[in-house]
Amino acid sequence: MKMRGKVVPKTVDEYLADTPEPAQSTLRHIRAVIRSVVPAETTEVISYGIPMFKFRGMLVGYAAFKKHCSLFPTGSGVLDRFEKELKRYRTSKGTIQFPSDKPLADALVKKIVKARVKENRGSRKTRNGTEAIGQSYSGALIYW
Repeated sequence: MKMRGKVVPKTVDEYLADTPEPAQSTLRHIRAVIRSVVPAETTEVISYGIPMFKFRGMLVGYAAFKKHCSLFPTGSGVLDRFEKELKRYRTSKGTIQFPSDKPLADALVKKIVKARVKENRGSRKTRNGTEAIGQSYSGALIYW
């Protein structure tokens, strides 16, 4: 599959190998920080052409662009919750941009990822996209 004239990588390692420096080192560092706080059953995938961490749904993604790198916390309201700590970064709906040669602070990345894990633990999506909101006494899931 091609994306903007480039072949879309099949794995996170392929994505990182194709990323030029200094962004490659920055993203490898971000990846290691994220890995340090996600649950063991978290997987890494390529989605929409970028690396994503998946735990009960998408958690966070990250990517390199020509003039910056981005972290994509996929949850609703995460950027609002960390607004004060994100003041020095350019943000827009669903993305935090930072210089290719300067990763986000480890502590901030960890807080964001932990918040996303907590969100995904509280919401159980089913295969058809409906949300399980609880269980009946018989053990069957009740859908919203």
